Amino acid sequence: MIEEAGAAVSSAVAEAHRRDWALVLAGVAQLTRDLDLAEECTQDAYAQALESWARSGIPDRPGAWLTTVARNRARDLIRREAVFRRRMPLLVPEPSVPGPEDALGEDGRLRLIFTCCHPALSPEAQVALTLRLVCGLSTAEVARAFLVPEPTMAARITRAKKKISAARIPYRVPAPDELAGRVGAVLEVVHLIFTTGHTPPAGARLVRRDLVDGAIDLARTLHLLMPHDTEISALLALLLLIDARSETRLAADGRMLLLAEQDRSRWDRTRIAEGVGLLTDALRRRPPTRYAVEAAIAAVHAESVTWEDTDWTEIAGLYDVLLRLWPSPVVALNRAVAIGRRDGPQAGLDALAPLLADPALATYGYLSAARADFLRRLGRWDLAADAYREALALTGNEVERAFLAARLDEVTRSR
Repeated sequence: MIEEAGAAVSSAVAEAHRRDWALVLAGVAQLTRDLDLAEECTQDAYAQALESWARSGIPDRPGAWLTTVARNRARDLIRREAVFRRRMPLLVPEPSVPGPEDALGEDGRLRLIFTCCHPALSPEAQVALTLRLVCGLSTAEVARAFLVPEPTMAARITRAKKKISAARIPYRVPAPDELAGRVGAVLEVVHLIFTTGHTPPAGARLVRRDLVDGAIDLARTLHLLMPHDTEISALLALLLLIDARSETRLAADGRMLLLAEQDRSRWDRTRIAEGVGLLTDALRRRPPTRYAVEAAIAAVHAESVTWEDTDWTEIAGLYDVLLRLWPSPVVALNRAVAIGRRDGPQAGLDALAPLLADPALATYGYLSAARADFLRRLGRWDLAADAYREALALTGNEVERAFLAARLDEVTRSR
């Protein structure tokens, strides 16, 4: 009985971390004007929840409980004169005048994300800090998203926090005349939040709905703020088109299903229609940009009635365009996969070959998995088995690991 109660509390705290971390941290940061202190108090509140909820029960509104405890902890620290002198004010307090967020209803997450994405920070630091503070990802998870070692990411996040203090960055949503110059970094953050939630780099779940839903919610909020910004429209379209397939990514037994295996009749046609509408409007208003091309690729998949109907020539061509707009080893990898689908597995292997020496992909399990799949389709069982073992060693998500292990068993038995 005691063990069951302890497990229930641990589960409730974990769920509150996934669902409410950003809102709690934003509420505390509004009080402290210091992200380091706000993060410390938020972490303390979650630690206290493990003990308090075991004694008094799980509250009806865990997020509100955590925010109250964290803010009270912050007030206690601020009252101590030494802490006050050392930490206050590290962010410039803003006068109480209506801002862009007031028209939307106050959203502390939006204020927090614009603070993290201030132009005084490098683009890499902006995204890393937001994933750490807004999403509550561990430093290791953020490092995996960036394909860099964990110590490198830890140093980057620390430098970003110090930069916020030194630059006295205001904790607010920018004024309307500043939004256009600030939104690009925020869109990159929202996109990375979504991709991290769509397939978490580690853990037992294939999807983290809290991150996926949070990213879509932030994209919708930005679209409401700036309805005529085509890049925002394109990003929202991309997220909706990809998420429309979310309910069909797992079989009833928990096995991961590839696009070729998914029941397309269960795809969310409402989301697909909304995404295609947003994309069409974005393409009509100006030449395609990165998110528009990515959304166009997702739309080709979404509108293909069957796997066999997929137009791989169009997809490969869109990846050619995307690679020019956004040179990236991950884009090059996806392009190689599309070529392999269009021209056959040997052509795919040939397209992958130059990427094998790219240091940015040295620990990227999808490269090994793509190579393994092409080798499997060619019947080169020994090399396929080696590639699947390498992919397994580089993959932290347990659902993906189970899929790779099954494929490894399949090619091993085929030798």
